[in-house]
This record gives sequence, structure tokens and C-alpha cells, in this order.
Amino acid sequence: MNKPGMNSPGMNSRSRADLLLLAAFCGFLFFYGLGAFGLLGADEPRYAQVAREMLDRSDWVTPTLQGKAWLEKPVLYYWQAMLAFRSGGVTDQAARLPAAFDAALLIAAIYWFLRRFRPGSELDGTLITASCAGVVGFAHAAATDMPLAACFAIALLGWYAWHESGRHIYLAAFYIALALGTLAKGPVAPALSAVIIFLFVGVKRDWRAIPRTLWVPGIALYLAVMLPWYVAVQLRNPEFFRVFILEHNLARFSQNVYHHRQPFWFYLPVFLLAMMPWTFVLIVGVAERARIIWSEGKGKEAFSKPEASWPLFLLIWMFVPILFFSASQSKLPGYILPAVPAAALLVAEYLAARRREGKKFSPLFAAVHGILCGLLIFAALSAALSAASIAISHHLQWATGTYVAAAIAAVFAMGIAAALLTRAGLRLLRPVTMLAVVVSVGAIIRFAAPVIDATQSARPIAESIQAFSREPVPIALYHLNRMQEYGLEFYLNRATEKYEDGNVPAAPHVLVAAQNTQSQVAQLVPGRRVSYLTSIPAQKLDLYWVK
Repeated sequence: MNKPGMNSPGMNSRSRADLLLLAAFCGFLFFYGLGAFGLLGADEPRYAQVAREMLDRSDWVTPTLQGKAWLEKPVLYYWQAMLAFRSGGVTDQAARLPAAFDAALLIAAIYWFLRRFRPGSELDGTLITASCAGVVGFAHAAATDMPLAACFAIALLGWYAWHESGRHIYLAAFYIALALGTLAKGPVAPALSAVIIFLFVGVKRDWRAIPRTLWVPGIALYLAVMLPWYVAVQLRNPEFFRVFILEHNLARFSQNVYHHRQPFWFYLPVFLLAMMPWTFVLIVGVAERARIIWSEGKGKEAFSKPEASWPLFLLIWMFVPILFFSASQSKLPGYILPAVPAAALLVAEYLAARRREGKKFSPLFAAVHGILCGLLIFAALSAALSAASIAISHHLQWATGTYVAAAIAAVFAMGIAAALLTRAGLRLLRPVTMLAVVVSVGAIIRFAAPVIDATQSARPIAESIQAFSREPVPIALYHLNRMQEYGLEFYLNRATEKYEDGNVPAAPHVLVAAQNTQSQVAQLVPGRRVSYLTSIPAQKLDLYWVK
């Protein structure tokens, strides 16, 4: 193994080429198409609106939504979005820019760590992590998941760098990144990191690492970065501790308070999907690592070498978030994201070991990996065709375009499998998989995004309202879902009223109502004129002017 930092001019030249490749690849995967479709779900427009209101008030302490304190999440995403809004205006792209930036920061940290401590695997590790479906997807989300995952991963990489080198600069980086993770999503960052580190040193029987980790200057750094906002928001909002800690952390974990109940095994398929297209490589790699651990024994000497302890650390890092969140009574897909970088690095470690041993891929391995890459391409190419039919009929309707997508995906799958069975299969694994990822992301942004925007975002609804009136007229809703409600409040930058709650604006207003409800609307506003404006068929909505 090369010593860290001992690089020849050739290596420097190759590193520059690697960095250019990474910049181009991550620039495409993370930043391309950030505004291709409007904000989705209930969380994206809510978080974006909170950041806008904080910016409008020049308030960097109290998050608010429609003027009321919104204390469900800490402040890191809001700060990042405020800076993005200040630089580029309040847009979809700016709202998603923090997640894209954090994903790029995560990749940069992984590249630096691997180049310093695992030279030769840096390009594999970074490109595999960047191309995982979970990383690409949440890099395009105006949410707190990617800020937490990036800070959490950087913290653990910092701790392991200190554990291997003994240099306290890395332990300082661990505490600073952990503090930012606490500002991203709360106590889950230090809690998970503590469990991972404790289990790791326990398996290694290196208990002296625990008191050494509790480094007083590092703890002081953690408190200096994290504590000021928590103190300030508590002083301004005495209910913060109850709302954030008791309700949105403890109660969310122990009870199904917010109706996100899922079975215990929910995160297994979610995690395997998040690792696409590297899922099968991960499964084979984890099985191989488990076999090695079992055959070498359970003593401390089995993990004394860096090449043994590093995969062990990654295994613990990967499994702890999966098991922790599986035990939670409230489950959402984004919770599992902190486990993805560890799994991606395990894949890179497995491929590096195969390369050292000169092993080829079996026909089964080549076929399954090729099929998974083909499925990724098929899902992307057919997304534009299926999104509309699913939104209307709740199932995929096969058509000519779908068969064409299946044929293209099959060709890719067979081509990738054939490439992996050649003598250069190990060398070709990464580029052919990258090609599948690039084609998939490009197809989603180019072909599926317009359909997603039309059927799943409130942006076209807001555009229809603004086509009739650029003035900030009152907006009322009747039988809309939360995504449409919060999305309209972001895009129109004003609160809405809900007819079903008895809140009918006295002034003339635009009403957004579910289709075929005009007679019900007339009964709710007796004596007032209700004029039809237009329909939005993709979302089964009608617009009315109520005078």
C-alpha cells in the first residue's frame, strides 16, 4: 500500500484528471435539473417557505411558517436556503441548492479521506457514492436529509482518520461536523455516532479509545458551534424544548404520532433501492466480508490491521442507522440516508480487494448487475409514460413507449453483463455502471420531469392562478391534499384558507377545488357568484372566482 501523501508527478496529473471527472459527474448528477419540476410533497415547500420567511424578517434564529413559529426541525437547512435565496432569488433551484451542495461536500470529503488513507480507491469510492440512487435523489430535495447525511458521514470519516493517525485535527473535524449534524436534524447525529463508535471499539476491544475520543477541546468546539442557536431559539420560544425534543424526536421515535407507521422491515427494501445500481455488488461484498470475519475469528488480532478494521467500521456504520430507524414507530425513506455512504464505501472496498486478488466476475454476478442497471434505465425511460397513468389510474399502463423503454433497457443490461465477463471486467465495472446512471438521470430530467411537474407539484396550479391575476388576491382551497396546500403557499407566498374548515374569505378570492365539487361549493357560499376559470386535468382540479 502506498504511503499517504507520497505521490509522484504522474499521480498528481492523474489526480487532476480524477478531480475534473468528479466535478463533471457530480455537477451533472447533483445540480442538473434542480428546477426541472416543482417542489414535491408537503415537506419541500414547507421548508422552502420557512427559509423565505426567515430571510424576509432577517431572522436567523426562529423558523416560522405563515408567521407562526415552526420548531419541528433545527436551522441548518434554513440557513443554507436563506443564503441561496439571497444569492439567486426565491426559486425551486435555490430551495434545492443546499442539498446539492451538501452532496458535493460529502463526495469531496470522501475523496480526500480515501486519497489520504486508502490511496488507489478514491475514484471508486467517490463515484460509487455519488451514483447511488439515494444520494442522487436526495441531492435534488429541499429537505434536511442530505445536510444530516453529509455532516454525519464527514464526522465519522474524521473520527476514523483520527483513530488511525492519532492527529487531533481530525478529531476536531469530527466534533465540528457532528455539531453541524446536530444543527441539521437534532440529537440523532451524536446519538448514532456514539453507538457506532462504541460498537466499533467494543469489537476491537480497544476501550481506551472511548476516553481519548472524549477530548475536551473537541467537546468545546462541538458546543461552540451547536449551542448558540439552541440557546437562542429556546430563549425566544419557551415551547421549543417541548415541541422539538419531546414531540418531534422522542415521541416521533416511540409513537406513531404523525401517521408514518411502517412494518419493521420497511427499511430493508428502501435501503436496497437507495443503493441502486450497486445493490447486488453490496450484497456480495457484505457476504464476503462476513465470511472473512467468521473465518479469521473474533479476537482483537482479527481487526488489528487497517485493512480489516476499516471494513468493520463501515459495516457497523451501515447497520446501526438501519436497525435504529427500523425500531422507530415513525418511518420515512429519507431517514435511512446516513447509511448509504458507508455501504457505498463497502462496495469500493470489496472491488479493491477483488482487484488486488485478480478475481474475475462470475456469469451470475455479471447477469444480475447488468439486469439491475437495465432496470434503472427502464424505470427512468418509462417514468414519463407511467407517471401520468399512475396519477390517474394508480397502476402502470403498458403501451408502445413502455415496450421501447424495456427493449432499450434490455440492450443495456446485456451489454453491461457482456462487458463484465471480459478480461477487463473489473476495470469496466465502474464506467459501464456510470453510463447507466447518467442515462437514467438524464432521461428522468429530460422526459419524466414535465409529467412529474404537471401531476405532482403545485407549481402549475400557481401558474394558472397567476395567469388570471398577478395581484395577491386571497386563495381558498376545497378538498386539496397537503402537497397542493403547502405548495401553493410557497409559490404564491401567502396563506390559504380551507373551505372545509369553515374558513371562507369575505373578500373576492380564487378557489382551488377538487373536480366535480361545484354544487358543493355553491352551497358553502350562498348568495355569492361563483365563476368558473379553468381546469387542471392532470391534478383533477378546477379554479373558480368567488365574488
